[in-house]
Amino acid sequence: MRFTYKASVAALSTAAIMAGGTFSASAQQLTGDLKIFSDMSNPAPRATMEGMAARFGEMHPDLNIELTIIDREAYKTQIRNFLTANTPDVANWYAANRMRPYVDAGLFEDVSDVWEGQLSEELASTKGAMTLDGKQWGVPYTYYQWGVYYRKDIYEELGLSEPATFEEELANCQKIVDSGRTCYTLGSKFLWTAGGWFDYLNMRTNGYDFHSALLAGEKKWDSEEVRATFANWRTLLDMGAFIENHTSYSYQESLPFLAQGDSAAILIGNFAVAPLRDAGLTDDQLDFYQFPAITEGVAMAEDAPTDTFHIPSGASNKEAAKAFLKFVVSAENQTMINAGDALGQLPVNSKSSVDDDKFLKEGFAMLSSNSPGGVAQFFDRDAPAEMAKVGMEGLQEFMVRPDNLDAILARLDKAAERIYK
Repeated sequence: MRFTYKASVAALSTAAIMAGGTFSASAQQLTGDLKIFSDMSNPAPRATMEGMAARFGEMHPDLNIELTIIDREAYKTQIRNFLTANTPDVANWYAANRMRPYVDAGLFEDVSDVWEGQLSEELASTKGAMTLDGKQWGVPYTYYQWGVYYRKDIYEELGLSEPATFEEELANCQKIVDSGRTCYTLGSKFLWTAGGWFDYLNMRTNGYDFHSALLAGEKKWDSEEVRATFANWRTLLDMGAFIENHTSYSYQESLPFLAQGDSAAILIGNFAVAPLRDAGLTDDQLDFYQFPAITEGVAMAEDAPTDTFHIPSGASNKEAAKAFLKFVVSAENQTMINAGDALGQLPVNSKSSVDDDKFLKEGFAMLSSNSPGGVAQFFDRDAPAEMAKVGMEGLQEFMVRPDNLDAILARLDKAAERIYK
């Protein structure tokens, strides 16, 4: 479904007020047309996108804004076509390796100048995810944290504290297993949850740069570094850390194990908080901690899938497009669009504020102070689609048959040799 309008100045002003605030007019005088293509098609994101366009239009009354909203799945199949024909001035997409094909094809504009000065500091946590070949190719507008969500009441019952190291994590896990519970619930039927476990174990074992290079096809799967990651994972498997038959469950179907107290924790994104609250867990029972350190000296990178705006290289009004990108990442706009009644996620600007929600606050503090570690985009975004499928199949197989590791690594290297070429 496509929604297109060319809003009048009056309509933009009215919409901006209805969207929750006004922005003062910018000293920069922008004219002409600004064509924006967006995949924010679900109701709340769509209203957020329309509100942003309205507020930016209020700031620049001589600018004619044309906003086209395309269904998210359809957008993925159309983006390459509209980047080469009927090119917009601004387009939504994703960070890191998901933007690489369009950077390598010369279809995204280098916007490093947008990042100059104060913005570079305010957006430090996501700069790595927007950087390829030493240049920035877009701006982020929202992300959310991953981490370990755990039953605080069970930890208190067993006398456990939030672990800072993998050794502490293993010690906690042993006490949980000894109590008759599993350490982690998991639903790997749809594979991607196993990808999350690999992301964290590999980033904590080998660091963000190695992890990123591996998923970009620049490192071997059958390497000492990757084997060290799987050795750490094997330690958890051998002690019975995960629920049985996890390949039969979706992530949603795995949540009752945590809600009912049969498992003590889950490694997941913040999107799981709402269904866990709906299942009856209170914020006194449910808590969050950052996945602990494994290799000493390795910076703490995080999975924080990041949605982005880009300027196509064929854009007609790049001046207005760059001004829009700066507006999108401004602290005030970031606070507004990521509020609970809008996107309900985390602002990327460290000067923004977040809703009065326990988990959003913890995630914002963790990511905003975590710039040295890097922000990964999750296994199935950081790897090409075909490699992600083959890779996550191998990860799921390892969790069920860890003795197959040699064959799995050989298979992944063979697939990578074909796919990345």
